[in-house]
Amino acid sequence: MANQDLLHTLRFPQDLRRLNSRQQRLLCQELRQQLLRTVSRTGGHLASNLGVVELTVALDTVFAPGEDRILWDVGHQSYVHKLLTGRLDRFDTLRQEGGISGFPRPSESPYDTFIGGHASTALSAAFGFARAATLQGDRHWTVAVIGDGAFAGGMVYEALNNAGRSQDRLVVVLNNNDMSISHSVGALATYLAKKRSSEGYLTLKEQVEGALKKIPVVGPEMRDLISEAKGAVRQLVYHTNLFEDFGFHYLGPVDGHDLPALLRVLARAKGENGPVVVQVNTIKGKGYPYAEQNPSVFHGVGAFDRHSGQVRASSHSFSSEFGRWMVRAAQRDPRICAITAAMADGTGLQEFGQRFPQRFYDVGIAEEHAVTFACGLAAGGMLPAFAVYSTFLQRGFDQLIHDASIQPQHVVLGVDRAGLVGEDGETHQGLFDAAFLSLLPGAAIYSPASYRDLQWALDQAFYHWDGLVAVRYPRGQEPQLPELCNLPPAPFTHQVFGPEQGELLLVSYGRECQQVWRAAKALQQRGIQADLLKLTQIWPLPQECLRLAKRYPKILFVEEGIQSGGIGEHFLAALAELDYRGKMKLHGIRKPFQPAMPVDRALERCRLDAASLECLVLEYDL
Repeated sequence: MANQDLLHTLRFPQDLRRLNSRQQRLLCQELRQQLLRTVSRTGGHLASNLGVVELTVALDTVFAPGEDRILWDVGHQSYVHKLLTGRLDRFDTLRQEGGISGFPRPSESPYDTFIGGHASTALSAAFGFARAATLQGDRHWTVAVIGDGAFAGGMVYEALNNAGRSQDRLVVVLNNNDMSISHSVGALATYLAKKRSSEGYLTLKEQVEGALKKIPVVGPEMRDLISEAKGAVRQLVYHTNLFEDFGFHYLGPVDGHDLPALLRVLARAKGENGPVVVQVNTIKGKGYPYAEQNPSVFHGVGAFDRHSGQVRASSHSFSSEFGRWMVRAAQRDPRICAITAAMADGTGLQEFGQRFPQRFYDVGIAEEHAVTFACGLAAGGMLPAFAVYSTFLQRGFDQLIHDASIQPQHVVLGVDRAGLVGEDGETHQGLFDAAFLSLLPGAAIYSPASYRDLQWALDQAFYHWDGLVAVRYPRGQEPQLPELCNLPPAPFTHQVFGPEQGELLLVSYGRECQQVWRAAKALQQRGIQADLLKLTQIWPLPQECLRLAKRYPKILFVEEGIQSGGIGEHFLAALAELDYRGKMKLHGIRKPFQPAMPVDRALERCRLDAASLECLVLEYDL
């Protein structure tokens, strides 16, 4: 078997078990080089995948991918698994339109057991798989690979509580790298850090067990002695073990970059009777110095120069503008607090955290807790803002109803990445928030189309509204459209663009107003007079904008969000209640699970770009 270019000459995963230790090391080197070549061009999750190279090789060697089930939590650390399960020839299409996903996708490959775009879910699903296998007499294994950051999520403990002390063939691999996206936080992170420094425990435990096994077993008393001795060693080293208290066998910690040690511990896990936790300690970004030194930057990164590690500087964005406003407001108002769920960098709150550490809370990947914690702060007299990606806010829906709405609490939601998000695909599209937030009694929603709108909306949210209020904004920069951005200093709940003399009114909000306004100007060149009604406050709907819309004989509402249950349906229903007699049409996103592709291509696919909207007006005969 050739020793060079193993990645391109072997059949994976079948040939993994035929490699000797030298070839395994060479393969790991080749995998890291392939990750760097591809992700530096396509962008993606680099540091997390560099950290699991040896672990993935060990998993796909000890277990049988396709027969044993391997679930990845979060799925952004599954790139190496994709390379080792038949997708090398398509790996250059990573996160591209029509290419392979940046997350596990069962429709893409039978080796992808379960979709995994949100954290803390894999153990629950894995327990389900393992229990189903037990019920059907299937002796194959189920493996859940979970980062320590995901252990901040409550679902993990619900699953541990149910899976512990079962007899299912379930292995939980705890990948402990002291990171989620930002550094891991909280009491559990401290607990795992202490365990991380005790890698000698497993070796000591094995030595004690080996010595005890040499003593002839002469009765129940000796068996009890062996059990007590094992417990005594554990107690001496750790004082307690969370996982064994839940009913799991515990193995580790093990150096996650020591491939022989990983192979041994995973093989041993298969010999245990019942569920097992294997803790491995890894370094996020391993093997690429720039990523090791700055794993947060290289967690989810755009295209970069892999030789110099030069990443294109972040441009001004809605997220950074939100962070700047928060800092200015906190300087004036000591009541303002900021909360993030492991996304301080992504939500623009780094400076706030540095300037006001006593009023900044990174709760880890725990969105449900974040919402209710914010409600407690508000009830206690503070002004909290929870900055969260739209896709992750979905996880806190019950808390929004029960804790923020029934007894209204003045909590501000900074809903980042609202709308189409591009290459992260189905699991991360922010297309549901406007619809589900509008269901909450007493809630208000703002959707700014520019930085000036955002500043005004935040001022309204904090100081001119009681109860739950959301300010939602897209990923990236404001539209490059002076008519929409260079407005007077005081924007309003809604504004009209155009001569206000036409028969057709186009209504929209947020980033999509850019496309709608371009369509309106194109229609005007065709002789169709179309005005744009740009909504900044999208819920509750301002009555004056409904009265304004009622003057037009034809209305098209355009929405970068789900059509069913969205703001457009509310708008047209409100007009109907006002006995509007004109022609109304609604155009939103009917299929919200949009795959990975650039945002401009996604807009075209959903017929939300200017050219498509122009055609729609003609098709609808508006």
